[in-house]
Amino acid sequence: MFPYDPALLAAVQSTPQAVEDVLEILQNIDRICIDVDGLKWFNGLYFAVTNAVKERVDAGGFADPGWIATLDVQFARLYLSALKSSLSGQRTPGCWQVLMDRRNQSALARIQFALAGMNAHINHDLPEAVVSTCRDTGVTPTHGSNHYNDYTAIDSTLSNLVESAKQTLNFRLPGDALPPLSHLHDTIAAWKVDKARESAWQIAEHIWHVRSLPPLVASIVDTLDGLTTVINKALLAPVS
Repeated sequence: MFPYDPALLAAVQSTPQAVEDVLEILQNIDRICIDVDGLKWFNGLYFAVTNAVKERVDAGGFADPGWIATLDVQFARLYLSALKSSLSGQRTPGCWQVLMDRRNQSALARIQFALAGMNAHINHDLPEAVVSTCRDTGVTPTHGSNHYNDYTAIDSTLSNLVESAKQTLNFRLPGDALPPLSHLHDTIAAWKVDKARESAWQIAEHIWHVRSLPPLVASIVDTLDGLTTVINKALLAPVS
């Protein structure tokens, strides 16, 4: 797709062990990608989100900062795994493959890729990240718990970052203006990070309760990918 894709693949080979590792890999991806690569605009927003979480962890802004940090790393691994599989030509979740297939379409807007990445990462990846984090830390995902409260405590910060991106990235990939009237404005306005994260937690709870039934879990994940893929196709529709 881009001549630097082998370098991009090399950048996602390592598995992050800490939030600092995640930030370093995201910075490397940003340095590799050029402005007309749609991946760059999601990756940049994701870096800002991850950095905001790290700052709050470092400031002691959570009841269990270690749990949040673990979730952050587990979450990032899924994004990096999707990039690795797609760039290697291997089977990739459809919601991510849509973004990768269209990342060179210069008629699309930067914000479309930023939101499509957020949509794939939150609606598809986040439930799995919550479940794996809870499994590794001996925590049960439960509404109203300290961990749920930590999870939702960053919603306002993330929402502010996404709302800011909706303004600053509202240009085509090369940086030129979008048409003054476009369906994109309604699509952008409708996507809310806090609602997506709440839905992800609810799905994580459902998966947790059936985790002893792998075929059922796989069915839920496949259905989730299908729904998220449909949304991403709408988010990445050509702007007119």
